[in-house]
Formats: sequence, structure tokens, C-alpha cells
Amino acid sequence: MTAAMGAVAGQAHAAELRASTSRAFDDYIHKRERRLAEERLSPGSPQFLWLDGRAERRAAAREGRVAIEAAQKKNPLEAPDGLIHDWAAGVFIPSASLALVLARVQDYDHHKRYYAPEVMDSKLLRRQGDRFHIYYRLMKKKVITAVLNSEHTVQYYNLGEGRAHSRSYSTKIAEVESPGERSEKELPPGGGHGFLWRLNSYWRFAERDGGVYVECEAVSLTRGIPFGLGWMVEPIIRDLPQESLEKTLQATRLSMRG
Repeated sequence: MTAAMGAVAGQAHAAELRASTSRAFDDYIHKRERRLAEERLSPGSPQFLWLDGRAERRAAAREGRVAIEAAQKKNPLEAPDGLIHDWAAGVFIPSASLALVLARVQDYDHHKRYYAPEVMDSKLLRRQGDRFHIYYRLMKKKVITAVLNSEHTVQYYNLGEGRAHSRSYSTKIAEVESPGERSEKELPPGGGHGFLWRLNSYWRFAERDGGVYVECEAVSLTRGIPFGLGWMVEPIIRDLPQESLEKTLQATRLSMRG
């Protein structure tokens, strides 16, 4: 990094997760989860899968592509000193069973292989039944690179009849300064560039049509776009939530080949 780029990156570091920003995310999540429960998880719901909402979504998945759309009209949604991103995506894994797909996505020790290079390292910290606590080292790269140490709690629910879903909540996201160097240091959560402060993921799995449909809705919280630094910060903030989810779903599909 040149001295000029280093100076700009230093300015971009001036981000702090404020209580008002976190509250706005929590309020959004509360409403979003209530809607998800009503639309996807209530008894007898005709559309457990987001993919079933539109024929072109399901067609894209059956053709081996990732169906992906913004899950809110205004995306990202502005919050006090931050942005809330909400994307939904789905794929179809042919000739797979629900049991095999769940075993693969719960193989957290090997996510660093399935989801590289964004997942640089992964580890199952502990498991209690269908509740997992996991560690990821994530790399967010676009114009500049940010490395994050993160922990997540994931709860799985088996609904029977070839269906399951899970909820994942980040419990810690901390940016790493000088990653891989002797001077490496983990910054306090809520600081750093602010490229990712919170992340919730809602997964659904359905075995039918000779395979398994897998879909995820990812809701994340980032800093806003700082005045004068949009050329550097905006691409990673606005583009990466969608790109990351798309790559994650595609990698999930491809991981079932090996």
C-alpha cells in the first residue's frame, strides 16, 4: 500500500458502531424475523421456500445458477450512522439428500476449504445438540482488504417431511490489523473500517424434485458511506453483501461434489 493509500485507509478507519446504529439493526431484525416466521415457518405456510415465490427464481436454481435478489425495496436501508443490507439467494443441489447437505454445512472445521478464500479459517468451538458456536476468520476484499475475526451461534431446526431451517447470529466481529504479520492485532469489536459490524443468516433446506433446495437470507450491518471517501469505501460496503452471499450459495452447491 502506498503512503497515500495508507493515509486514506487511516481516514476510513474512523468508524465506530454506535448504540443507536445497533438498535436500528435490532429493530429491523425483530420485524424481519416476525415476517419470516409468518411467511415461511408458520404451520401450513404454502411458501416455505423463498425460491417458490417466483418461477424465475426456481428456474435459475434448477439450471445450476444462484437466484439472488434484494429482500427489501431500498437496499441497503439507511440507519443512524450505518447501513442495513438484506439479500436472499437460493440454489438447487441435484441428487443430494437433506441429511448429506446438513452434514456438509455443519462441517464447520472444513468451511475454510469449502468457502475459501473469503473464509480464511474456520473452527467449531462447541456444540450442544443442534446448537453450534463457530469461529471464522473472514477476508473482505474490494479496493482494499479487511480481515475479520468473527464468532457465530447457529441453531438448526428439523421440521420433518424433508425440511429444515437454521438461524445464525454473529456474536463477535472484530477487524484484524496487520493480519499475518508479527504485529497482528485484533481491534475492539465495533471499530475498524466498519465494513461488517453485524451479520444474521437465515437458511432453509427442502428435499424434493430429486435433490435439495438450499436458500439463505443474509442481513448485515455496516458503516455508512463517509463523505469524500465513497470511491474507496462504497464498493466494499454496497457490493460485497450481495457478492458474498452469491459466492456462499454457489460454494455450498459445489461442496457437495467432493
